[in-house]
Amino acid sequence: MARSCAITGKSTQIGGRYSNRVRATQFNPTGKVRRKANLQKRRIYVPELKKTIIVDISVKGLKTIKKNGAYAALKKAGAI
Repeated sequence: MARSCAITGKSTQIGGRYSNRVRATQFNPTGKVRRKANLQKRRIYVPELKKTIIVDISVKGLKTIKKNGAYAALKKAGAI
């Protein structure tokens, strides 16, 4: 299974590289690139469950946990 954020669902995206030469020639020989999400492996303590959970989570997901609380955010996302 591909790595993705437990809260936001972010994962890799495929996009094109862009060269400065394309402005002059209208030809882009650079190909595709896989852009990875900013995922961190974190141990998060959930006081309602009295246990620690290890999750792959994006930085935006960490901000969501800080705002709403670990239990509420993980329950809404379906990670618990």
